Amino acid sequence: MSRVQTLRVTRSELPSGLTAIPLRTPLVRPGDDLVDLVARSVDGIARSGDVIAVSESAVAIAQGEFLAAEHVRPSRLAFAIARRADPMATISQPESIQLVIDRVGRWKVIYATLLQLAARLAGQRGAFYRVMGEAIAAFDGYTGTMPPYERAIVFAPRDADEFAASVTRATGIACAVVDANDLGRAKLLGVSGGARRESVEAALLDNPHGNSDEQTPIVVLKWRGPGANPLLEMKPS
Repeated sequence: MSRVQTLRVTRSELPSGLTAIPLRTPLVRPGDDLVDLVARSVDGIARSGDVIAVSESAVAIAQGEFLAAEHVRPSRLAFAIARRADPMATISQPESIQLVIDRVGRWKVIYATLLQLAARLAGQRGAFYRVMGEAIAAFDGYTGTMPPYERAIVFAPRDADEFAASVTRATGIACAVVDANDLGRAKLLGVSGGARRESVEAALLDNPHGNSDEQTPIVVLKWRGPGANPLLEMKPS
């Protein structure tokens, strides 16, 4: 069995005593029973009172929610937006932005783009994402995804709350489905078992899952300080 790495969680918004344990798994493939894989992976490592964080990309891939970029034919509008986007953004990939155009329509995308340009002149950022909302959040770009998914556009997982609840039913441990990256961002898409959304997000801001070829889609968050785990809701006495 490979050595399990333990990482300290050091965030000013959280008390000292949290640790993150990334767990390496077999490559997740479409059709995999990911709940069973999670349960087997955390056996002997996680226990009641911990939080299991599962990468949203792993959940989506197991559900078959992805598409090879080669199957998308970007329009001139998609190429124009991609050329002017931040290189790390999903919309820097013309195939990804084309899927957004297909979902919401070209005129809404043009409006959001013009608003973004005006906002930049005023020193503001993020206008495009505020207008597009869930239409952008529904897609992960292919840059940085490990083989054989390096050219796959991964969609948002279906019913992340139910997946998290299924993990909790199988293990008795709180679960969260997280979209995290190396830019210091973490968003919970699904949560169960009394996990506190804001606190779990803060604990995952340093992305212990990794953003390259670590193959660690599961992270166990443990509390080793005094008192109750700050990542869990307090149960009424």
